[in-house]
Amino acid sequence: MATDVQVPALGESITEGTLAQWLKKPGEAVAMDEAIASLETDKVTVEVPSPVAGVLAEQLVKEGDTVAVGALIARIDEGALAAAATPAQSAAEATTNPAGAGETPALRGDDHAPVAAGPEHDDGITTLSPAVRRAVLEYHVDPTRIRGTGKDGRLTKDDVIAAAEAQKSGTALPSPPAKAGAQTEAKASPATPPSAPAPRAAADTGERKEERVKMSRIRQTIAKRLKEAQNTAAMLTTFNDVDMTAVIEARARYKDLFEKKHGIRLGFMGFFVKACALAAKDVPAVNASLDGEDIVYHDYLDVSVAVSAPKGLVVPVVRNADRMSFAEIEKTIADFGKRAKEGTLGMEEMQGGTFTISNGGVFGSLLSTPIINPPQSAVLGMHRIEERPVVKDGQIVARPMMYLALSYDHRLVDGREAVTFLVRAKEAIEDPTRLLIDL
Repeated sequence: MATDVQVPALGESITEGTLAQWLKKPGEAVAMDEAIASLETDKVTVEVPSPVAGVLAEQLVKEGDTVAVGALIARIDEGALAAAATPAQSAAEATTNPAGAGETPALRGDDHAPVAAGPEHDDGITTLSPAVRRAVLEYHVDPTRIRGTGKDGRLTKDDVIAAAEAQKSGTALPSPPAKAGAQTEAKASPATPPSAPAPRAAADTGERKEERVKMSRIRQTIAKRLKEAQNTAAMLTTFNDVDMTAVIEARARYKDLFEKKHGIRLGFMGFFVKACALAAKDVPAVNASLDGEDIVYHDYLDVSVAVSAPKGLVVPVVRNADRMSFAEIEKTIADFGKRAKEGTLGMEEMQGGTFTISNGGVFGSLLSTPIINPPQSAVLGMHRIEERPVVKDGQIVARPMMYLALSYDHRLVDGREAVTFLVRAKEAIEDPTRLLIDL
């Protein structure tokens, strides 16, 4: 009996998505609730689970197709579970891979491991799907040195992840196998002096290549929202710098005790979230939003924290951050970062937010002008810490300094309010005791 697989509900106001990758091939056995495909929506990647145990009978849409919620995308044959691996298939697998039982389909330790190649390629260069290409870039592996387990020897995302894990554990990437033609030529020319320069390949003439890749739905949404913010808001950015000496000393003094008690490292974000919560009490407009002709003031601080994901930045929300402890803030942000890389953040976790903090310093940024996240009225940009000469008590001394940038919507926030907010945050960072006594 065949069971239909439909696109699940994708969240409020989301009616369609893009089938990013098939995780199972026709004829493969699947367990109940096992993911058979991944869908890209405007905000997150969602896995489509199998409603029953059986065998994937057919795929009804292709990778890259746009599918609506409730659309039929595949069929599962429940009665074919026992026949998933036929004797003929087992014999074929034994013939093609007699020593491969239990082998990880990634890196091979021998020099003759076949390189994954598409059916139209015989030069070891794989035609990669968008999902696999993103995985290759994220995990920094050489796709030409990975054994592909997909159809026609193509790479899958699992192949890339397995290769990255093997590489991390110290397994060396094998050199790609030499072409048969090259081996023959080498044998036919034994008299070529070892020091003679290799003949220049005919194709090595400065060939220029281009690759056209369709924007993911998440990237399209990011582009649309950022441009909308530029077109709608009256954006302006004000800057200040902050001496990080006190925070660095506090972290150095208490980091071991903090981690032992709470099971999480004491980072910088906890200090900045707390500092912004304190500053927002003095300047509530920075934590407000526009709704038509009304200004909505919030007596809570829901902080959207920009974290890096394989498909771009996402902004999950730390709710009621003003009422959270340092440990709760650090644990929440660490969990967001981990799940953003795994693609398991829920859409409800990225909705809302009254204020945004973006830490470009983790990527080495010295200074930037961040764009606000509508309908919010402001975003704080953090940057890298570097020692710079400053004057303290009439003496020039080196201090660990960070530039802060506050971009704000001038329709809601006046310049004086923006500067005041940034100064309050600076004061709290330079003297963390203010965070304890609410000053």
